Amino acid sequence: MPELPDIALYLHALKPRVLGQTLERAIIASPFVLRTFDPPIEAIEGKTVIHLERLGKRIVFGLEDDLFLVVHLMIAGRFKWSDKPRVKPTGKAGLASFFFPTGTLGLVESSPKKRAGLWLIRGREELAKHNPGGIDLLTCTDSDFAERLRSGNHTLKRSLTDPRLFDGIGNAYSDEILHAAGLSPVKLSRSLTDEEVDRLLSASRLTLGRWTGHLMNAFGAKFPAPSDVTAFRPDFAVHGKFGQPCPVCETKVQRIRYAETETNYCPRCQTGGKLLADRSLSRLLKKDWPRSIEELEGK
Repeated sequence: MPELPDIALYLHALKPRVLGQTLERAIIASPFVLRTFDPPIEAIEGKTVIHLERLGKRIVFGLEDDLFLVVHLMIAGRFKWSDKPRVKPTGKAGLASFFFPTGTLGLVESSPKKRAGLWLIRGREELAKHNPGGIDLLTCTDSDFAERLRSGNHTLKRSLTDPRLFDGIGNAYSDEILHAAGLSPVKLSRSLTDEEVDRLLSASRLTLGRWTGHLMNAFGAKFPAPSDVTAFRPDFAVHGKFGQPCPVCETKVQRIRYAETETNYCPRCQTGGKLLADRSLSRLLKKDWPRSIEELEGK
């Protein structure tokens, strides 16, 4: 699932291509992707994109007449840009196309589970209803972070990925943040000392900021291909690295698998040398961990 650094990369790539441009036409190829009917999707045709913004893991296209096109890519949704005009959606992956004078923005999804969605809404008041309520870890105060973290007693993995608490963090970057902080993914939020809370916030800002900058520098003016936006990057420390050596201590990275989610961690750096067995954690996981992607997104 595209997370904060990936969404920031998309915004970086979209701005020079669509900001200030007229959205000439929208073609919706999949009956499942458009989740609203009023205003009709045709209402955006001929309107200028006047701003772009991030709302958690959602990308928002602000258009004339107080219209907002909200895109949630979910797990497998991706954008695809072509400098060619009027490229229609093709194949099972093609969900929608948006025609601009500068080229075509396509929405594609490789998974047979069509989870990506579009919402066309009018007004800031309606847009606010799409905000899960999580705070931005890059801009929040230390006290706001501590208050949110301790507002419930959940595993750190669940707390970081709960969009109602913190925005833009999913399965991949929560693993990287917890590794950088040297904290167990199943440690309970109210058991953290003040020092550990400060360490977690610092690791969050360092990880998200570093990867956002890295991705923007790596792609420059290039629009990322669908395969370029991935939860499995070679330079990650632990996420997707099961069985590979931790870059800090060279201990083999371990994992916890539960339902549709997987967590990777270093047992030496994060859990005091203890292995976190799926079965022994079953009660905690059943109570505290999301069982589906929809639950992870707070839907």
